[in-house]
Amino acid sequence: MSTKRLLRDTFVHFTENLQAHGRYTFTKKEVMEKLGISDNAFHKAAHRLARQKRLIRVVNNFYVVVPFEYQLSGGPQAINYIDALMKFRREPYYIGVLSAASLHGAAHQSPQELQVVTGRAYRMIQIGKARIRFLTKKKVEKTPSQLIKTSSGFVPVSTPEATAFDLVLYTKVAGYLNNVSTVLIELSEAINDKKLLEIAKGMDLSTVKRVGYLLDQYGKRNLTNPLHGWLKKQDSGFVLLQPGGKSSLREKNEKWGIIINEKVEPDI
Repeated sequence: MSTKRLLRDTFVHFTENLQAHGRYTFTKKEVMEKLGISDNAFHKAAHRLARQKRLIRVVNNFYVVVPFEYQLSGGPQAINYIDALMKFRREPYYIGVLSAASLHGAAHQSPQELQVVTGRAYRMIQIGKARIRFLTKKKVEKTPSQLIKTSSGFVPVSTPEATAFDLVLYTKVAGYLNNVSTVLIELSEAINDKKLLEIAKGMDLSTVKRVGYLLDQYGKRNLTNPLHGWLKKQDSGFVLLQPGGKSSLREKNEKWGIIINEKVEPDI
């Protein structure tokens, strides 16, 4: 058997053994050490498997094995390898915004991408039909999250209450206010008023006002009463409902300190 074929079979055996143990990711360093091969030999073997759609390089030195059932779609769902990727990058993170809302049951319009909140800026990843968008936040590890099981393990997902604030904080990637309000209404079934208030105490007041106003508009006062009671004791002032909005609308909502500069029409 030729050296080239031996290497190919050894590499294939390595990836198959990973799958047999429920793993679908590996690093270049791991393979080189495990198989005792050179950098050049690794790249040749990896390139060969990639051409056969059995392997994907997600980022430099981080790879995903493609099970047979995912070869036509270009690779497995991003949620199944995001945890391994972020551990490889040594970055705290959580799945947030529309992706988190969907996992909590607010799936009116399931996102076409996995939205991940982390502490550093990363470029979007597009592999096959999978797309990962990275959003940045200071002290990301302080955002309340919970572990949700996937087919390959557990991933941290922002709690329903934290997700409510993120939907307003990242309005653009959440589909702007019409979609944000639609998702908030659905998400409200999973929100706890006391937990919402606790998170609000660590948020900027403009975001708190917008969340309170939107929930209040659609009959969720059981959630917003504690929030409003606390907010009344804070610094008052008005904020735009849509930051940077240029509409001629300028109606004021005294209760929440909101200047309504955009008409919001949820799809319900």
